[in-house]
Amino acid sequence: MLQNTWRRYLSTASRPVAMEALRNLIIIAHIDSGKSTLSDRLLQITGTVPAEQLQDRTQFLDSNPIERQRQITIKARAARMKWGHHRITLIDCPGHHDFSRQVSQSAGAVEGALLVVDASKGVQAQTLSSVELALEAGLELLPVINKIDLPTADIDNARDQIEHLVGLDASDAILTSAKQGIGIEQLLNAVVARLPAPQGSPHKPLQALVFDSYYDSYRGVVLFVRVVNGVVRRADRITPMSLAESKEHLDRPTEYVVDSIGFLEPHEVPCNQLHPGEIGYLTAAIKRVGDVPVGDTLTHCGDDAAEQALPGYEPSRAVVFCGLFPTDSSDITSLHVALQKLQLQDGSITFEPDSSAAMGTGFRCGFLGLLHMAVTQERLETEFGLDLVASTPSVSYMIQTQGSDEWTLVSNPSVIPHGHVKIQEPYARVEIICNQDHVGALMDLAQSRRGDLKDQRYIGLDRVKLVYSLPLAELVTDFHDAIKSRSAGFASMNYEIEGMRQNRLKRMDIHVAGEQVDGLSTVVHEDSAFSDGRWIVKKLKDVIPRQMFKVSVQAVLGGKIIASEHISPFRKDVTAKCYGGDANRKKKLLKKQAEGKKRMKSIGRVTIPQEAFLAILSGKD
Repeated sequence: MLQNTWRRYLSTASRPVAMEALRNLIIIAHIDSGKSTLSDRLLQITGTVPAEQLQDRTQFLDSNPIERQRQITIKARAARMKWGHHRITLIDCPGHHDFSRQVSQSAGAVEGALLVVDASKGVQAQTLSSVELALEAGLELLPVINKIDLPTADIDNARDQIEHLVGLDASDAILTSAKQGIGIEQLLNAVVARLPAPQGSPHKPLQALVFDSYYDSYRGVVLFVRVVNGVVRRADRITPMSLAESKEHLDRPTEYVVDSIGFLEPHEVPCNQLHPGEIGYLTAAIKRVGDVPVGDTLTHCGDDAAEQALPGYEPSRAVVFCGLFPTDSSDITSLHVALQKLQLQDGSITFEPDSSAAMGTGFRCGFLGLLHMAVTQERLETEFGLDLVASTPSVSYMIQTQGSDEWTLVSNPSVIPHGHVKIQEPYARVEIICNQDHVGALMDLAQSRRGDLKDQRYIGLDRVKLVYSLPLAELVTDFHDAIKSRSAGFASMNYEIEGMRQNRLKRMDIHVAGEQVDGLSTVVHEDSAFSDGRWIVKKLKDVIPRQMFKVSVQAVLGGKIIASEHISPFRKDVTAKCYGGDANRKKKLLKKQAEGKKRMKSIGRVTIPQEAFLAILSGKD
């Protein structure tokens, strides 16, 4: 009986829905615009997820524990919903700049986007960046003004900013309160009426875009696909077109057999086939990381293969680098395997073997930003049970040594030679949107970080847009936190890489107890080297634990000590049991203690805590 019911369910799930009844869309918004809460209400109103489940777990699509702990979306999630005769597939995308790759990947799988704007804050910087990605993908935008129930909501101002900043008619923007459930049905009706249906033909050769994936220890790689043309069924023989066209990696399989397929509702619902315009998951015993990369096109093997692959994605470029080292050297293999698995789910992570005299063997990893770095380290520790230490983050530099005409790209400051070296650093175009009351404070901040003002203009009555050209090294540390601090939390920022510029830069090393800690090496501007050195050693003095001997912390520039601090030792009262008597007895005990500490100092090694490597990131402002 149960088997027959399951067969009927599979048959129903596999029936093709008319393409005119399909809608595929993403949600884009700045952080804290109510995007995930809006997804919850859509799932509830359409009956996709029972209301009692949403009461037990809000932000339903944010299933990762780190997402729920930080209350941000890190990984895009898809959910297929039923609204009348239509099937709507929603992809909830991250709002933070570090995870913008998720937006661009998901945008390639849909035709429309909900542009969610906070009614109390208006259009913010990351909103504009996400809009650009959506427009580049040719998506139809549907403006949604959320949080209209707040006392500070200004709907007219939000409409005005959407029209002037985004260039989108907001006169018929959908007004919602995801928290109160206001306007959700109107939004669903607008999705059906105003967003386009997908295009494609079931009679053409199969073309399925891989827009995301994750690794399952039992099934191998699970691919999230959007079928553009053709039909993919269970037991079909498929091939990734990137491998079929490449003469490299000949040891990789070029043919797979589909062993499971289905929809995301948002849990996996199996079916027998996916048709054009449909979004679902697919497994085919893909066991190795990177065999079918995100952005690849799947097609059938043999004569039924498509002639041309779908447009993929531009490879992301890491902008922040740090070394990750296991505290137990025997975990190096486990760290390598964990990084490979994470790279499958997040192709923007890069890593290569690295070694440090202070921290041993590990990997030099590249990330899209500091939050991306912190989340990745946290995932490695929580999901794979690793105990890691990360070196101080840095950006990549171009260096040219004396007597050479070639420029070399380096991502580790400790390998930059001392002496006459020309150094280029990356610059970014930074857009800051703030209230006019905070313009002066934010301009002072940008100028203190070597920023050049490129543009300043008013947006509406009391909002200002500042555009700066800023060194990326100044940007990826605590710049975002400093902006929030100086604007009482109201300013927002976004940036994009401009290129490299040569500056008067030097490598600065940090010595602890007479030994160089290469994980603390940084690149500083000559004009601020002495102040930076004094500030860093003071910060390190506060976070490095006291020892039984005095520990010196020194900033060294070109072989010269430019700043120094000392960490006082613990002192044991060795004369505590001497109650009067000959003073020479006390002197003898103190002298013996001093000689013991001298020997300890010569052989003692100071353990550098993780806080020391992160202390350099905290603000000087």
